[in-house]
Amino acid sequence: MRPTGLEELASTGRRPDAHRGPEPSPCGAEAAGPALLEPASSPDGAGPHACRPEAVDTDVPAAVGRVLGQVLDDALAESRAADPAFALDLAERLALFTLQGGKRMRSQFLWWGLRACAPEMDATDAYRALRLAAGLELIQTCALVHDDVMDGSLVRRGRPAVHAALAEQYGVFPASDAEHFGKAAAVLVGDLALAWADDVVADTELPVAGRRQVRAIWRAMRTEMVAGQYLDLRGQVTRSRSTSQALRTACLKTALYSVERPLALGAALAGADEHTTLALRSAGRCAGIAFQLRDDLLGVFGAPHRTGKPSGEDIREGKLTYLVSFARARAESNGDAASLAVLENALGDASLSEEGLDRVRHVLDATGARAVVENKIDRLVTRATRHLAAASVEPVAGRRLHGLLSAVAGDHAALLKDGPSV
Repeated sequence: MRPTGLEELASTGRRPDAHRGPEPSPCGAEAAGPALLEPASSPDGAGPHACRPEAVDTDVPAAVGRVLGQVLDDALAESRAADPAFALDLAERLALFTLQGGKRMRSQFLWWGLRACAPEMDATDAYRALRLAAGLELIQTCALVHDDVMDGSLVRRGRPAVHAALAEQYGVFPASDAEHFGKAAAVLVGDLALAWADDVVADTELPVAGRRQVRAIWRAMRTEMVAGQYLDLRGQVTRSRSTSQALRTACLKTALYSVERPLALGAALAGADEHTTLALRSAGRCAGIAFQLRDDLLGVFGAPHRTGKPSGEDIREGKLTYLVSFARARAESNGDAASLAVLENALGDASLSEEGLDRVRHVLDATGARAVVENKIDRLVTRATRHLAAASVEPVAGRRLHGLLSAVAGDHAALLKDGPSV
């Protein structure tokens, strides 16, 4: 069973010990703490039935969650042995944030990329894939926690962001000290998540044939993720207007890391040929860019109670998105000084009112930027489908991949501010 404090955080997003931490024990003292999940049915942490490929096929997120829970149990045991205050404040918070993850999209791409290329596989192959998927979930935790710190976002998945929750934990005063503590501690949470992710990959026994390729993909993915985040920050501080730079940022920050690289990991585990791997990667890149463009739309037009995050954050932070950069370019070419003024005055204005945000939305509609982005998403999904059709994959798994690639862009209309209720 989960510890009581973790259980409460899982259900409410707030720790019962929000203002007090444990008294630290002498360094090296063993800290007792129950496991996050019930014991597994075999010593290696994954029962043979749970890792049968056919069983995983029925619910990939649940299978990943089971292995992820076992990975986190081991990591938490080491954290508690290091220091109980550190374990309670940071490590357990990290574990629950990761377990509360959304649809496990990256994990699903890895799994179905593997199944599409290796229909004949056993429980050992499945367990390897699920461990790598657990690593992907941890690196996603690192990315989200750090992203929220850099952007100053206070909400994540409808709950307080990690740095915001940490800032409240000890009732630090003045508020500036609490904010500094929360951000500094959250950086450590993200660092720890990345370390745990790397540990999972390093400790997974990979097949000799694909070992080098899997590790090369993992290294590239980490670097690309950081590069994309830096370009995002750089675009804000330089107030870049480049549509090509906006797409490059979307490719590095989201498309490669969220879709293409997970698919490539699955193909590498399967020992797929070069033609199939390239086709899967191309499909993943198109769908991944579509995913980011959809996220850009929701960042401005999304309904907070449907998306789980405030609307307009990208505008208030002055982010370089394809949506905004296209609107600027169209306004300039049309000599539309009024629309340009609205965008220039709003971008980077942290205190932008809802009325001011509505003016930005109007400009994005009037310049045609919104319609262009929506059309581009549709075209990218079509291209992703064509690339997938060119790959030599197992038909059933191929259909599951097609569904994932289409869903990645999603029905954003249902999540928009004026969209239908869902």
